[in-house]
This record gives sequence, structure tokens and C-alpha cells, in this order.
Amino acid sequence: MSEIHLTGSHDDGNVELNTSSNPTFGSIIEQRQSRRAMLGGMASVAALFGLQGCDEDRREGTETSVSAGAAGASSSGRQVTLKGTSTGGNGVMWTQQGGPAVTLTNANSDTATFIAPSVSAPTALTFRYSVTGAQSGNVTYEDTTVTVSPAALGFTAVSKNLLDVVTVPAGYSVSVLYRLGDPIKAGTPAYANNGTDADFASRAGDHHDALYYFGLGATTGLRDDNSSSRGLLAMNHENISAAYLHPNGPTSVGGVRPEAEAVKEIECHGVAVVEVLRGATGGWTYVQNSTFNRRITPNTPTELRGPVRGDAQVRTVYSPTGVGGRGTINNCANGFTPWGTYLTCEENWAGYFRRSSTDNAARTPKQVVSLNRYGVSQGAGGANNWASVVPAVSGSTVFAKWNTSVNPAAPADGTGDFRNEVNQYGWVVEIDPYNAASTPRKRTALGRMGHEGAWPANFVAGRRPVYYMGDDSRGEYFYKFVSATPWVAADANAADRLAIGDKYLDNGTLYVARYDATGQGVWIPLIFGQGPVTASNPAYAFANQADVLINARLAADAVGATKMDRPEWAAVNPANGEVYLTLTNTNASSRPLNATDAANPRHYNDPKGSSAQFGNPNGHIIRLREAGDNPEATTFSWDIYAFGAGSDLNAQNVNVSGLDASNDFSSPDGLWFGRPQNASGLNNPLLWIQTDDGAYTDQTNCMMLVAQPGRVGDGAARTITNTDATGATRQQATIVGKAPGMSLRRFLVGPKECELTGIDSTPDGKTIFVNIQHPGENGTGASPTSNWPASQAGAAVGSRPRSATIVITKDDGGVVGL
Repeated sequence: MSEIHLTGSHDDGNVELNTSSNPTFGSIIEQRQSRRAMLGGMASVAALFGLQGCDEDRREGTETSVSAGAAGASSSGRQVTLKGTSTGGNGVMWTQQGGPAVTLTNANSDTATFIAPSVSAPTALTFRYSVTGAQSGNVTYEDTTVTVSPAALGFTAVSKNLLDVVTVPAGYSVSVLYRLGDPIKAGTPAYANNGTDADFASRAGDHHDALYYFGLGATTGLRDDNSSSRGLLAMNHENISAAYLHPNGPTSVGGVRPEAEAVKEIECHGVAVVEVLRGATGGWTYVQNSTFNRRITPNTPTELRGPVRGDAQVRTVYSPTGVGGRGTINNCANGFTPWGTYLTCEENWAGYFRRSSTDNAARTPKQVVSLNRYGVSQGAGGANNWASVVPAVSGSTVFAKWNTSVNPAAPADGTGDFRNEVNQYGWVVEIDPYNAASTPRKRTALGRMGHEGAWPANFVAGRRPVYYMGDDSRGEYFYKFVSATPWVAADANAADRLAIGDKYLDNGTLYVARYDATGQGVWIPLIFGQGPVTASNPAYAFANQADVLINARLAADAVGATKMDRPEWAAVNPANGEVYLTLTNTNASSRPLNATDAANPRHYNDPKGSSAQFGNPNGHIIRLREAGDNPEATTFSWDIYAFGAGSDLNAQNVNVSGLDASNDFSSPDGLWFGRPQNASGLNNPLLWIQTDDGAYTDQTNCMMLVAQPGRVGDGAARTITNTDATGATRQQATIVGKAPGMSLRRFLVGPKECELTGIDSTPDGKTIFVNIQHPGENGTGASPTSNWPASQAGAAVGSRPRSATIVITKDDGGVVGL
């Protein structure tokens, strides 16, 4: 139930025995007389003794009668409607008399509303409906009570489907806000969407990914963390659907890419900051000419900060001192800081670089180990072949930077070519969204990897800030960074936000996780000189702490961290600090039958048509609880919250979480808890889960689910029997959380061939922003396989698909999901 209306009548039940000829209270009520009417007949007596009549009537007066309605019930986050009725008055008012304070909307009318507050147990809220008499000015009132229960999911699950629209539950509305190519600068023309558009440095990029909402004062335009009507969306543009960016797809002549095409593709990557505004009727728009709007692309100047700054391994012809850099790319998930900055994370950056087929001979053995460990192998061509472009401006290096091969004629220290350019990527990048002129800073203390995201633990004054980070590739690791500096709450409001980032993010300890079979785990520090992370390590001789951070994967290998099934987004429960991590999927070669472990326990087949899919094609979500509930701890306990699976798969060994048609899913990716500024992020917060799937797409498009998870340890140990393609079996013990049941439901299904990725809300939780990337990713400009987002409004045959940000609201104005 999303809304309650309180109506009905009230009976005080007062009748007194009195042998005098004076009237009883019951008879007074029957004659529609108030207590004031009785006192009015004795005005001279009252004056004689210095008595004063009552200023308010309980329910009825000679002129007025009121009804506040019968008692009602609701749950946290839902909109409640109070409806009073009266006669004979000329002014009404609703006021709260008891219970957790709420904000009443339209309190000076018969019908008022409020959002039920967050509670941990059923809680009574009392409200008074008052009416002022039209002639006497006397006030008559009645009270009513609303009992609010703890937050609960408040929608019917959406069915799986293969439609070319965004499907949301009944009672919700969806609109499209910000699409590929939309202009974000004054004077930039509207997007033609036919492959002829240019100047993407002034337009929305492609493949919308993670996002975060930063509040702006509705009238001041200054930072306001509580504003839910005006704000900035900072978001990643991870990749491109090149087939739709050009009239007939990407071209090349003799292996050389046209400069104009390459510029367009490069500028479509990176980050955007866009102002958004809620209108008077509740609809959202972005502000094209806002001075806050900006694009940060692979060509934008950046700074390197932290231990790697100035190191020999990051010096290039563009940055011979190794303190600066240029650009950010393949930005996937994200993070935020309480001082008002955005953290964007560089994920699959390695695939953009070219290396010649003879480059190993020009490298030291140690350099070759590093390049291979990060996937920049000898002979790599580089995605999109940007390094082949011959620039029109002589001396320009915007394309040459993508060739990381050694130039034999260049100085051996790397300052004459881009042999070290790969080491300028793979970082967490901090951006000040409120200052469009600021330079992004790469925070090297957080390590170099295929960063999915960098999500913070809950901030507590006096405790060191902590960030959790997945390295998105099969068989990679889960990390956390613990700052060297305890948190000072006053720093949240500092004027120089990036300087505060220097304070907390440039010094600290990088850890990697080891998950033990007992359900316990250890955070292992990656510190030069400790354990095997030394110059005598036989696999890779570390030189110093900068070398450790540049080669965090090699350091994690050395200390024996647990290889995971594609560790992607992390999310922290704002109520209890527990950490959730999506393990999206893996294949049989990465996780063979004999290589499962307690934290990655499945090897099975999920048939897709006539094709077998062995390994862990559906993925799972693991969670941990830090020792002492302190994110600075070096040990933790863990279990697996949910296993992805079709509801038709083996219940004992594959569909271990007992999913059904309302909540089965595959390949969890995006992960986010509701904000603690509203009921979706308090007490039992909502956990939003987004999928990036290819295994289950014969049954449904990618989706978004919402859950109210329990706690680590609410389940039990379990043994799974795994089966490989030969029919061989092997048992694997693991730790499984309590089955989600109806506390996990499918909220949204996206359009064809899309990925759901990126979500945030306004502080009040009444609006959520969701990103949808690469709809129709398998089509061409001449034959698109999706027409979304144009198809959201109706048939749009021939329209090229576009990645886009959508807005979802609840029709009754309540908190989304509750």
C-alpha cells in the first residue's frame, strides 16, 4: 500500500451522572454545543472569579464540526495522505502532535501529505486537524494517529521480457533525461543522430555508466547536499558504439583511421558534469547552458598525485617530469567523498594501446612482466586503432599517445615517446564537479588496476577513511585503501575540495583480500619491504612503494590474495557498514572444476539454446563484515548473499539462493545502497542490483533488482556439487546467506541489448537516476537492433539507439522502491 486516506468519525463516549437540571455533556454534543458555549453562558461568573474560557474546542463548536479521520497505518518512505472534513469554518490546519517529526505538505488544507519517516519498529505519529470558526474565531480540533512500520518493498515485481523499452512497476513513471550527443554547451546544435554529428567535447558522451548526484541550492547555485530539486550529475562515459557514431560505421584507408572519426570516438569517452533541474510539476530536465557543465575526455589535462607522482615509470614526452598527464578513459564505476568531489575509475584502459610486434626486445624483462600482467601484450593493435591517425596539426600527440611502443631513437628514460603512457592509466581520478576549471587528480595511493569503482566506508570522525575497490577482470582481486589521516568532520565543508583530497587520498595503505574457507578473511597490506613485496621477489623485483602501486596486481599475486570471479562494484550498507561486492561471472577456463574455492564455489552449465555455458556464467554477490564493525580492521567474516541463476536451474547446486520468476537474474554488476538521507538508506536499507549479462539474454534483457538484505552470518555452511563439461563432479564447501525470498524483487527491465549501470537518487529518495548503455549493441546504423530511447515513446523504426540517463519517480510522490 503506497498511500492511505484517513476518514471516519470520532466518539468521546462522555456521559456523566448528575441529578441537577444542568445538561449532560452527551446532550450538549447532541445539540452541537461546545464547551465554550457552556462557558459563554457564564461569562459574568468567569469574570468575577478571574477565570478564562478554553481557547480551543476538542471537536465541535456552535459553528463548526470536524473529523480528522480514523487511525491508519503505513510504512517508512511511503506517502501518507491525511484527509479531514469540517463544516462551518473558514480556516483549517494540520499539525503534528507526536512521534518522529515529519514535514507536512499542504498543511493549511483539508488534505495534507507527508512521507512516513524511517523507524525500526512500529511507531505512532499523532496529527491534529483544527478548524477556526467563521464568526467566533474559536478553534475546534480532532486528533488522529498513523502507525508507521519499518520500510518494506512496495511494488509488484516486473516480469522478465525482451521488449525495446524500459519497463518499471505499476505506480512508477520513467522519463529520458540525457542521451548520447545531447548538447551541453550554449550554441551547440541539437543531435542529428545520423552519424554526422561532431564536437563531442560539448555533447553527452557514449556508454553512460556510473553516476552521482551533487546538490545545488535552488536559488543560490551553491553546493547544497540536501537539495533534491537542483543538482549536478557527474557521470562516466565508458566506451562507444562506433557503428552508430558515423554515417556508415568506422572506416580506415590502408589501415589508417580518419582523424575526424578518431576525434569523435575519443571525445565520446570520459566523464561529464551536467546540471539538472526539477520543474514545478516534478519533471526533470538538464540545463544546456549551465556554467557547471563540462566534459573531461582522454585529451583533458590531469595531475598525478600520491606516491607515484614524478616516478620514472610515468614520465613521457608529454609529461617529462611525471607529475602531469592527459586524459581519463574507460571510466566505469565510481565513488564520492564527503567533501563534495567525484571519484571516477579507469577500468579496461589497457585495450586502447598499441605495442609493436618487436617491442619486448626494447624492454627490460621486468617491464615485459608488468605489461603482460596488465594485458598490454606485444603486438597489441589497440582498440579503435587511434594510434594510426596522421594528425592535421604537425607535432600533435593526441593520437601518438596510444602507441606505447619504445621509439629506439628516443631517450632511454621514456621522456621522448609514450612507452610509459600505460602507467598513466588505471587509477582512481578525483574531480571537483562544482569547479569546471579545476584539473582532475589521479590518486595513485589507491593502486593501479582495472578499477571498477572506489566506494567509501561510512565516515566517522576520528576514524581513517576507507575505500573498497574491485579489479574488474576474471581472476583478479578485491582491494581496500585505508587513509593515513583520521577523518575530521569539518573538512566536509572546506572550500578547496581537491586539497582535502590531497589530505586523505595521497597517503595510506593499500590492502588486498584473502577469503578463507572458514568464512573468515584477512586484509593483506601491499607495502614495499613487507613479506614477499621486495626487491628479491622472483616473479617481479619491486623497487619501491611507487613500483608496488603501479604494479598492484603483481603485489597481490605475491601475497597470495584470493582470485575472484570478476570483482566489480562494491557497495557499503549505510546502516551497518557491511560491504557487498558483485562477482559478475567467469568461464570454465578461468574457473575450472578443480579451481573453485569457498568464495567462488560454483562450476556448472547454464545452457543458452543449443550452446553450453560452463564456469560461473551467472555470477554471485559476496559480502563481508569487518572485525569489530571497523573498516580499518585487518580481518573480516564473509558469506555469499545471492547466487545469480535462472529459476529453472538445479536448486541444490546452481540456483542455490532459491530464486523464482520474480527475482532470478544473471551477471550482477552495478550495486548501490539507498542514501541515508531518506528511508531507503536507514534501518534496513535498499540494495539496488544491476546486471550486465550475456548468459540469460535469451530469456530477458538486462535488469535492475532491489533487495533488503540481511546480515553476514544469517545463513549457514553448505556443500555444492559441481559438474564440468565431461560429466566429472567435485564438491565444494561454502558459506551461504539466508535465501533472499521476497525481500529481493525485479524492479526494472531495460531495452534490447543494453546494460544497466549507474544509479543514484536525490537526497529525499523521491527521484532516482539510472544509466542505460549500449542498447542495440549488435546492430549497425543501417540496421539498428534497438530504437531506444526513441522507442520509449512509441514505435521509432530506423532510429539509432543511444545510451541515456533515465529518471524514475513514484506516481504518488513517495520514496522510490518503498
